[in-house]
Amino acid sequence: MRALPFHQVDVFSATPFKGNPLAVIAGADDFDDAKMQAIANWTNLSETTFLSRPQDAAADYRVRIFTPTRELPFAGHPTLGSCHVWLALGGQPKGREVIQECGAGLVRIKRDGARLAFAAPPLRRSGEVSAEMKAQLARALGIAEQDIRAAQWVDNGPGWVAVLLGSRSELLSLKHDVSVLPDQSLGVVAPWDPARDGGEVQFEVRAFMGRGGEDPVTGSLNASLAQWLIGAGRAPVRYVAAQGTVLGRAGRVHVAQDGETIWIGGDVATCIAGTITL
Repeated sequence: MRALPFHQVDVFSATPFKGNPLAVIAGADDFDDAKMQAIANWTNLSETTFLSRPQDAAADYRVRIFTPTRELPFAGHPTLGSCHVWLALGGQPKGREVIQECGAGLVRIKRDGARLAFAAPPLRRSGEVSAEMKAQLARALGIAEQDIRAAQWVDNGPGWVAVLLGSRSELLSLKHDVSVLPDQSLGVVAPWDPARDGGEVQFEVRAFMGRGGEDPVTGSLNASLAQWLIGAGRAPVRYVAAQGTVLGRAGRVHVAQDGETIWIGGDVATCIAGTITL
């Protein structure tokens, strides 16, 4: 038996317990898939990550990302949380940016003061949804089709399809029926009205996961939404998105386009730091 570094962090919030939790285990070089999956099932968080030495010489570290039931090639809050832990454990990047190796390839991460931001990965699927899919999305969200301002595929790994609504109040009142699209991860976004909602945030986001459940704050979804909204001229090149409101969270995702790169940033707070015995 041996003890390895174990951290539980809260991502996309400077205030502990208001963001999205993540478990991170370092020194997992000799873990097989079955062991990582078993641990992720045990932590029962939306994701658990495992840090090891990189296989690609260009990377600073490698991360494997597991939900309680499967491995993901990429996810946003595990990217920022894993980088936060790697740095806290003394990791030193080879260059100005941290380069993370994951199932989706190499991901660039930069430090902006205390905040971390990752470069949005390319979309694997984009474009408008079919008329049949739009009708299914409306049924899944319990709304009329005419309430959908736009709907797009915005898949950067987890399979996201996105819906744009007209107001924050519409979004917060949604009741998701997972039985309509049981295996489809679905993101919904709506603008804040400065007069009614305030001016510190520009968009509200909700993420309904395939096979049920709502995610508190979702980096991969916000990355793909930003690529769509900014690219279509529906959002400015810098904005803040709120997520997790209906779950009692206060997630804040900081989006900024710099040249051809869209950066997805957020604060990370360490809640637990210790060891796990294996």
